[in-house]
Order: sequence, then C-alpha cells, then structure tokens
Amino acid sequence: MEKYNLILVALLVFFGSCKMDQSKNSAKTGHLPDLSITTDTLTKHLKPFKKELPTIGLLMFNGVLQSEVIATSDVFAKPSIEGNQLYNVITIAENADPITSEEGIRFLPDYTFENCPQLTALFVPSAYDMYAQVHNEKIVSFIKEKNRETLYTVSNCAGAQLIGKSGIADGHKIVTWIGGGTQLQKDYPNLKVQNDSSVTFVEDGKFSSSNGNLASYISALNLLEKMSGPEHREFVEGYLYLDRLQNWKD
Repeated sequence: MEKYNLILVALLVFFGSCKMDQSKNSAKTGHLPDLSITTDTLTKHLKPFKKELPTIGLLMFNGVLQSEVIATSDVFAKPSIEGNQLYNVITIAENADPITSEEGIRFLPDYTFENCPQLTALFVPSAYDMYAQVHNEKIVSFIKEKNRETLYTVSNCAGAQLIGKSGIADGHKIVTWIGGGTQLQKDYPNLKVQNDSSVTFVEDGKFSSSNGNLASYISALNLLEKMSGPEHREFVEGYLYLDRLQNWKD
C-alpha cells in the first residue's frame, strides 16, 4: 500500500507541474490556453478551386498597382448571402516567381501562362510604367489567347495599353487613366478611346474598362451584377462597407 501511495503522490506532482508550466506560459503571453479549439482557423477560410464555378482571372506582373488586383478579388471572392462560394478567383503571371507590386507587396501567383485554367473573365491591370509589359510578347499573346475563351475581358487604368497592343478590342469603346487617353488613341487608332476626364467606366460588348486604382471596384461590381444579379451586387457592396466610404465626410 505504501508503494502505491508513493506512485500516486508522484503522479500528482507531475500533473501539477504541467499545469504550473501552462500557467507560466499563459502569463508570459497574456493568453489562456484554449484546449477546445480543434479546427484549423486558417484553411477553413481558403476557397478551393471548383471546376463547376466561373473562373475570374487576375493578370499580374511586376510593378502592378495592387489596388487593381485587390479590388477584383475583393468583389468576386465574397460568398452568396447564404455563405456559398460563387466564383474561383485566381491570380496569373508569366511564371511562378513572386510578383512585387508598385507599392512593394509581394504576391505569389496561383497559375502561370502555361497552366492557367479556362477563364470566364480576364482582368488586365496596370503599372505606372507599361513599357515592359506592352513589349512583352508573352503577356500580349496570353491576353489574345484567353480572350478567345472569355465571356468578359476587363482593363483597368493603363491596362488599356495591353488591350490596344493585343488588338482584341479594335472598334470598341475603352477608357484609361485620367490624362492617358490622348496618347492611347494615338498609339492605337483602332480603339474608340473615351474622354477620361469625364468617363470613369465604359462597357462595349464583352469589353469593359475603368480609370483604375479604386475605380477598379466599379468595373468589378458592374461585371458582378451582370453575372450574379443586382441583389448580390448590393449584398457585396454592403459586405465591403462601400456606403461608409462614399459618405465618410458625413
């Protein structure tokens, strides 16, 4: 009996010391251990690629204005009011290397030009200096190729230069960044360039375009409404608190 009592005392000391260690760690971190958490709080929010859903492709390249990538993903990645995933939203670049935006944020593309899946819509963003992109035959060829399968092709800001270079929207209306329309029309006379001082967004057939930066939300929301209806657009606008942004001075 004395032997069993010694074993019991030893076990009590062991478990007591474990609890003391946990308490010490909690005191250091300022958090109490929560042993009830059994789910992965990260991966449950990741949206899988579902072949049956429309796929929205976001073209990226070094120097890209990140707001023009984030705006579209912000809009199309939101679920339905019932919480269901409605779209695949993917990023695409020439290769698998990380992309560094104009603002210095690094993005890892989901797909490359070689393995990009079929797209329902392609969004073409911009950079402050588009020379490298316009003279990159692989980017221009990718836009031409994907335009054959997309139902919608969208450009934001100076992404209109890539649309012009590819020739896919010749004869269609387009708008670019504020102050860039005159040069765009000169470089690509087959485009119907709109007055960027008064036109923020324009749609012509499968093609649409905006001034870019935060105006990229307009082109994304417009396409979202075409694809999902006005009720879902209103839901997403509320989800994003856009009314607060519009009325922030009040």
